[in-house]
Amino acid sequence: MGNVITAEGLVKRYGSVVALDGLDLEVPEGTVMGLLGPNGAGKTTAVRVLTTLLEADGGRASVAGLDVRTQARELRGRIGLSGQYAAVDEALTGFENLDMIGRLYHLGRRRSRERARELLARFDLEEAGDRPVKGYSGGMRRRLDLAGALVAEPPVLFLDEPTTGLDPRSRLGMWEVISELVAGGTTLLLTTQYLEEADRLADRIAVIDRGRVIALGTADELKDQVGGERLELALGTAADAATASRALAPLAVGEVVVDERSHRLLVPVAGGAQVLVEAVRRLDAESVKVLDVGLRRPTLDDVFLALTGRAAELDESEGDR
Repeated sequence: MGNVITAEGLVKRYGSVVALDGLDLEVPEGTVMGLLGPNGAGKTTAVRVLTTLLEADGGRASVAGLDVRTQARELRGRIGLSGQYAAVDEALTGFENLDMIGRLYHLGRRRSRERARELLARFDLEEAGDRPVKGYSGGMRRRLDLAGALVAEPPVLFLDEPTTGLDPRSRLGMWEVISELVAGGTTLLLTTQYLEEADRLADRIAVIDRGRVIALGTADELKDQVGGERLELALGTAADAATASRALAPLAVGEVVVDERSHRLLVPVAGGAQVLVEAVRRLDAESVKVLDVGLRRPTLDDVFLALTGRAAELDESEGDR
């Protein structure tokens, strides 16, 4: 299985701002690569370069065996792109938008119309298909935009934060559609700020910060990089939290983190359920009042914070570069 998307040392500058700083990336055929990173990390710039919308200042990249710089025109017929903002014509109906895209791809009048109806049905837009898009909700526009990216049935698909701004139900529906596409053999590069989305959809995840890949692997591999398990405790008082911190320090394999405002403790441990039992025994011996205690693996949130020094809850009003 060869790589369908390859980037080597991509560099892109906007004046004094370096958006891509030697980005390297490989996406094997039929897999999903998730690009995860804070706003301004370079995710969208990478997508624009790989989809021929932007020319890099340095490095090279190929998609579907075609050079993004020298074979851009041919490449555009083999890829689909759905961006952060739905690129649909509000004055046209949903059907007319998809039919127009089919004509632009030279599918012919009959096939363009057939394909438009197929996609309206697939994205649950049949009833709205003959209404102007200006009356669509945000979720409907996003689904129509993704449908537009699929009109020519491209073997390679780029989705730039496809579910940002969607309600939870619409997001789940979009995830199902994306999973179906990948099951059918589509190669997908997905940028997202939703950690759950990356965890669920991506075969591999590249964490990007300041224009370069700082970590790469499956979700489990990235979690293992952060290390082991966590004991999470909620205590009744600040005094209980202080006592618990001292009592549990010998069990910790790293620094015990105490949130003084909420009286919560985070204790990195190793040993699974046995260490949980020992922790409860030690706290009982100290007469510490425990409101809640649990053992969990690291999440992608932990990975994100450990690698970038920033939490994953990003301000959607900020643009990405």
